[in-house]
Amino acid sequence: MDLRAELLKSIWYAFTALDVEKSGKVSKSQLKVLSHNLYTVLCIPHDPVALEEHFRDDDDGPVSSQGYMPYLNKYILDKVEEGAFVKENFDELCWTLTAKKNYKPDRNGNSIVSHQDAFKLWCLFNFLSEDKYPLVMVPDEVEYLLKKICTAMNVELNSCELDDYLSQEPQGQGGLTVWQFLDMVNSGRFLRGIEQEAVSMAVEEVYQEVIEDVLKQGYLWKKGQLRRNWSERWFTLKPSVLSYYMSEERKEKKGSIALDKHCCVEVLPDRDGKRCMFCVKTSSRTYEMSASDTRQRQEWTLAIQTAIRLQAEGKKSLHKDLKQKRREQREQREQRKAAKEEETQRLKQLQEEKERKLQELELLKEAQRQAEILLQEEEQRRRQQHEEMQRTLEIQLREAEQARASMQAEMVLKEAEAERQRKRILELEDMQERLQEALQQEVKARQDEESVRYAQARLLAEEEEKLKQLMKLKEEQEEYIIKTQREKQVLKQEMENKNKCLEEAQKQLEEVRVNRQRVDQDVMAAQRKLRQASTNVKHWNVQMNRLMHPIGPGDKRTNVSGGGFAGYQPLLSQRDSSLKLKQKVDDKSSNPTRDNSKENVSNGGNSGVPPSPDADTMAA
Repeated sequence: MDLRAELLKSIWYAFTALDVEKSGKVSKSQLKVLSHNLYTVLCIPHDPVALEEHFRDDDDGPVSSQGYMPYLNKYILDKVEEGAFVKENFDELCWTLTAKKNYKPDRNGNSIVSHQDAFKLWCLFNFLSEDKYPLVMVPDEVEYLLKKICTAMNVELNSCELDDYLSQEPQGQGGLTVWQFLDMVNSGRFLRGIEQEAVSMAVEEVYQEVIEDVLKQGYLWKKGQLRRNWSERWFTLKPSVLSYYMSEERKEKKGSIALDKHCCVEVLPDRDGKRCMFCVKTSSRTYEMSASDTRQRQEWTLAIQTAIRLQAEGKKSLHKDLKQKRREQREQREQRKAAKEEETQRLKQLQEEKERKLQELELLKEAQRQAEILLQEEEQRRRQQHEEMQRTLEIQLREAEQARASMQAEMVLKEAEAERQRKRILELEDMQERLQEALQQEVKARQDEESVRYAQARLLAEEEEKLKQLMKLKEEQEEYIIKTQREKQVLKQEMENKNKCLEEAQKQLEEVRVNRQRVDQDVMAAQRKLRQASTNVKHWNVQMNRLMHPIGPGDKRTNVSGGGFAGYQPLLSQRDSSLKLKQKVDDKSSNPTRDNSKENVSNGGNSGVPPSPDADTMAA
């Protein structure tokens, strides 16, 4: 149980005490006073601004516990630091608020416990109560607390009487409230003949053990560190520290021994006039002590070992651990009880099932007796049927013997037929093998045919591709022929123009014949140039014929003179003549006098021959 849960239990009593009308709500002014007091006892810096801001509202009505919890958690419980306040003062504040309203001791002064003892019992109740609201203590914890008190007084608790009381007392939420518990203690039913002072001492001892975590306390002799003398001190053992004082009032503290998991306790032999010695070893020092007797030494060593074990396990309180274990044991008992009840219920169901099965068994036995009677009747009827069937079978057996003889004769015939069938089967198997061989050969031939077809298809694809290329070349040739025809028409027009020019030149030739003798040498040179030009023309004519010959895919190479198309030769001749004529026109335009002289030479050289334009005209 953490610190917040412990504080909430006490605050719950204070809140319910302020709820006068038992409506679950408390006025805002009372909550402000309660919050201020909680700030004081918990040593938290008071924040009046936050308090006013939280409770500022147009409605001045009361506030429920759910409405107060956010402020309580945020501004009070979240700021609480363990060890920064005195928890007893906090419990006294909450006890004072709730005791005024709820605690009603005997007015005649016959109460077993005093007001201060009632406060300690209230603290013990809060510690041992369940973590459910409203707070109650289960009967097991009630018995545990009363046994602790009775053990401190060296008396024995009457458990039977306690069980009778708890069975008669109305219990809410499965346990007693703190006020029912205090009334039970004050009634004196379980503490008869015990003085109030003894009860107070027992309650104080149990309070120190459970609430203040005092594992053991008492007088021990302690050896000093400097003067090495022995002094009697009052020791108080808690899970984390072993403190010692001058006296049992614990007003003057002389020192303390911090305990951790590295400490240990050892028993020492008697020496220096001291007996029942033991020591506590820490990481920095060894403390030697002496008890009054062997029993006390054993109790102290066990208690110190328990404190060291708690430190090693990381636990701060022995009784918190014991309470948790008791709670787990109760839960296990409840589980076992529930399992036992479930088992009892299951056994009851099994018993009912068994009785039902017995009834069904009786019915089955009766049905079996009826079935036996029917079975006997059926057996008798079956015997009669069996006798009739036996007679019938004897008749059928005789008939079967006769049929057997006929069947044997048929079997001989069948065997002969079977022999013929076997021979036929052998022939068929042989024929099947031959057919399989023929089938394999046919399959192989088909595979070869498929491969040939694939090769043929590939060749056809290649031929088709070549045909496409040929058609493309043919289209290009046709385009070129059309272009050549156009050029031929242009050359023809030019030749007509040249003829006209030639006629004019012939007229001029007559005029310049007189100058023929003067330019003979020029004529000879011109003739040589003409022969050279004619040779060049023939050479270029051959080259042009070779270039103009179309080469088709897969065609054989033919001679230049015989290859190509038949209509190409005149066209090439016309092309050469047109080229020569164009050259002469250019020369004539550049040097008219020279052209005239050449014409005169040509006319003079060819005397006696009919006039001819030139080699181009002849070719044309």
